[in-house]
Amino acid sequence: MTPQTPENQLCSVTLLGNLVNKPEIRYTVNPIIPVTEITLATHTKWLDKTTKKYKEWTSYHHIKVIGPLVEQTLFHAKKGDLMLVNGYLSDHTNKLNKVANNVITASFIQTFAKGYSQSINQIHCSGALSSAVKLLTTENNKELAQVDVTVNHQAFSITKQKMQQNIILIKLHVWGKQAMMLNDKAHIGDNIVIEGKLNYSSSSDKSQFIEGKNIHLFNK
Repeated sequence: MTPQTPENQLCSVTLLGNLVNKPEIRYTVNPIIPVTEITLATHTKWLDKTTKKYKEWTSYHHIKVIGPLVEQTLFHAKKGDLMLVNGYLSDHTNKLNKVANNVITASFIQTFAKGYSQSINQIHCSGALSSAVKLLTTENNKELAQVDVTVNHQAFSITKQKMQQNIILIKLHVWGKQAMMLNDKAHIGDNIVIEGKLNYSSSSDKSQFIEGKNIHLFNK
């Protein structure tokens, strides 16, 4: 069930990470516009309370870049370059005409000299709950809530030269007390504001989801 959603909601992604490979730039025709797709790696490090050792998880973010940004910031880009990217989630259709994982369409890119830096992986979005909450207890006795969120936001399309509606369906994972709150109080159609990060499952399809850090629920 997809709930009715406002005409425009928030969808902002900010990443600071390393370029995985040199971009391959191509051009569309009528009009001629530069286009490329890049992969950015961000790293998360945390202390495993069980083993008392630090662990690290690397996320690989697929980013589409269209228009002047391509030649301004990526023409001389090299593997390993440190990049700050801001953009929004958008659907991506693969060569088999199937909608693949959500990608990030870049609206801003800045490159930096190589050096030590912690990664940034942030998403801020608003949306509506489009499924019932599923509450799980992990093997470490932690509560995890999973729910589908529909985000309906507008963005300017460089290729079409007009504002375009983007409707994104993405899973939200929330832990601990916020998971319990979501399970107790949330209903399909409720509005939600999310602060979190983008994550990807360890399964073969590497499906994308939001790992919520702070959530704000507004009952319909």
